[in-house]
Amino acid sequence: MAGAAIRCARRYNNGMSILVNGEYVDGDVIRQEAAMVRQKLIEAGVEPDPLALEMRAFEWGKENVIERVLLRQAAVAEGVSISDEEIDAAVESAPPGIPADRKEIEVRLRVDKLIARITAAVPAPSKKDVSTFYQQNRNMFRHPELLRASHIVKNVDENTDEATALAAIEAARVELAKGRPFAEVADELSDCPGRGGDLGFFPRGEMVPEFEQVVFTQKVGQNSAVFRSPFGFHIARVTERRPEGFGELAEVRGHIEHVLRSQRSEKALEDFVDAMRAKADIRKAGAQQA
Repeated sequence: MAGAAIRCARRYNNGMSILVNGEYVDGDVIRQEAAMVRQKLIEAGVEPDPLALEMRAFEWGKENVIERVLLRQAAVAEGVSISDEEIDAAVESAPPGIPADRKEIEVRLRVDKLIARITAAVPAPSKKDVSTFYQQNRNMFRHPELLRASHIVKNVDENTDEATALAAIEAARVELAKGRPFAEVADELSDCPGRGGDLGFFPRGEMVPEFEQVVFTQKVGQNSAVFRSPFGFHIARVTERRPEGFGELAEVRGHIEHVLRSQRSEKALEDFVDAMRAKADIRKAGAQQA
């Protein structure tokens, strides 16, 4: 039954080449886009009915293609220019093994520049905007208990055996016992030097259990005894704890500003495309039209 429904939908989709302001768009382009949309819908599980899934994927795929064509046409109409140097740079930065078509790259750069123009006028969120968003979406900023720790590690691997690594970590422990700063010893003797061994903040479940069993029972400012993990031998030092709770507005302000800017930019682009869509001449085209 599902197979018959899909075949029916594909017959509905067949021969759906279109004209967008007189520009021919082959139905295969729409079907390729619809296939990508279909896969995303399947992964999201938003449409269990096979026929409805097929038809929704096709309609959304067609709209995506139309929007891209309209944006490209607008970029040309508004005189968005791209220099040879910009195209050269984009060609050089293309992933290896993927052919870099200069014409396609030029079109993409034109559209990107047009989108940048459209969104450039979006106002930055005010302090009130940020505060309101924080109050209305406070659960977004709930965090579990967080711990900040530093460590000194001597790895046990194909290059270093257990006894050698243990002797090295004992040497680091002796240096700490002399009163040398933890960060200084970490940068000098750890197999992961830099930043004084600082691992930043992390919740339970992010580190290996052997490491968490030590640090989550440790006092702030205390050096641990030498302990073993799957990686090798460690000495850890807890530098800060944050109990479970909500992130303060000052901590999440930058994230909120980014979210609000993104929402407003998307809305500005949607409005621009909707205005073009309302004026566009979009109709079916014969399959053989060139």
